Amino acid sequence: MDFIAKRSYLKRMMSSSDVACYNLLRMHRSTFDKLCSMLTDVGGLKPSALDGTHIKLRVPSLDKARYRNRKGEITTNVLGVCSQDGFFIYVLPGWEGSAADGRVLRDAISRRNGLRVPQGHYYLVDAGYTNCKGFLAPYRGQRYHLSEWREGRHPRSAQECFNMRHSSARNVIERCFGILKLRWAILRSASFYPIRTHNRVIIACCLLHNLIRQEGVDPLENEVPEMGVDMDGMENTPIQNMDASDEWATFRDTLANEMFTTFSSNRISR
Repeated sequence: MDFIAKRSYLKRMMSSSDVACYNLLRMHRSTFDKLCSMLTDVGGLKPSALDGTHIKLRVPSLDKARYRNRKGEITTNVLGVCSQDGFFIYVLPGWEGSAADGRVLRDAISRRNGLRVPQGHYYLVDAGYTNCKGFLAPYRGQRYHLSEWREGRHPRSAQECFNMRHSSARNVIERCFGILKLRWAILRSASFYPIRTHNRVIIACCLLHNLIRQEGVDPLENEVPEMGVDMDGMENTPIQNMDASDEWATFRDTLANEMFTTFSSNRISR
């Protein structure tokens, strides 16, 4: 099918109904119209230009060992950061699947235009990362996942209480990646694109995720809670290292004890 035929087919599909447009492009017509306008007005493209975890990809045989993750799959290790209301605010694809999460994060904060964590702020991270200033990790060796707190189970210590709250709050990034892969089939299976092109595809999918969420018309996003993000103080000097410290460990312990005290008091008062 030549370019003119493809363009004609696309126009017919997207103009027929919201259902047809969503099935074809994974977004409703109003969102697609806005995307076209953005590509034209912001991106400088002409009107005829119509073409975020571990993401599978294909690499040359010589590179397979580097890209093979712990599950034996050939992937790129993608670092993604999202806001409390489900928007991707930083994405770094390209690292080999064999790379440790901590190594990828160190690279992200060391880049000139990389991830910035202002003093006094922190991101929630899983147990694969170091618990250090700016990155709050759960306690290891304690129950963590939300599924472990079902059937009336309650935390029996400050560390378990902290992990339960941590898992609940960090669930938003799991949902972001889950929705991202559910929407875009190209992120669920290895493509034949070169690595650099595939990395750009990952970033493009994350940007489209944000656009669709901004429009508020995406059926896959309906259950994501609407929560505001406090951006005050985001201009301070960012955190530039990931060294564990007694100060940060004490901060986590204090936070955990406060959570457990509140949790216990609420249970007694009921």
